[in-house]
Amino acid sequence: MKSVTRMLLLLLLLLAVSECGILTVSVVGHEGQSVTLSCKYDIKHHKPQSICWGRGDLPNTGGCKNQLISTDGYKVKTRVSSKYRLQGRLDEGDVSLTILRVTDPDAGRYGCRVHQSGLFNDEKHHIDLIIEGALPTKTITVLTTWRGSGVTSNGPTKSTVTQLQETGSTPVQQEQQVNRLPSIIGNAVRAFFITFIPTTLLTAAYVSKKRQSATVLRTNSRTETGRRLSQSVEEEEEDSPV
Repeated sequence: MKSVTRMLLLLLLLLAVSECGILTVSVVGHEGQSVTLSCKYDIKHHKPQSICWGRGDLPNTGGCKNQLISTDGYKVKTRVSSKYRLQGRLDEGDVSLTILRVTDPDAGRYGCRVHQSGLFNDEKHHIDLIIEGALPTKTITVLTTWRGSGVTSNGPTKSTVTQLQETGSTPVQQEQQVNRLPSIIGNAVRAFFITFIPTTLLTAAYVSKKRQSATVLRTNSRTETGRRLSQSVEEEEEDSPV
């Protein structure tokens, strides 16, 4: 009886640790735009693995709740709608989910599970999708004037009106820019130290060498001056009458 109790406690502990290891992030999308929920695994270490995406929290026992799409490790195996796509490189472990033309009902929690052999070894990722209103649009009117030969009028004879919509960066691009910021800062700091430290050492070595050269030069100058003074005194003593 005690051994069964210990096994149950160990199982509960493993479940708790497994749940604590789930990564949860938030992504903001805009109505009418496409949004990508990131999920990747180390395919070089684990080789191609089957995955699934679902709505809501991932279950502990395997699989995905309210499954949307799944793969066998090499290609898409099931999909509930063409709205959901895996547009990343599956052969590189990129199983990020792209949702086309999101609307308010698409908001909520999504789960990505990467199957790994062994008990409680699956990689699990939770992503909370937040849907905001559509991005504002800006209309630009472009007037194109066509003029034929022999036309002397200053007014336009034909015009074309083009409407351009400027929607700015997509939520995916915004997320990638935020994710790249620490990398950019780190690279800048490394580049600064790589450039600054050698320059400082070279400058210090150059200044030290110059100081040593100046010290040697002053010492030699003093020695030469003393020698000349001594020689001059000796010559004067020889020339003076005894």
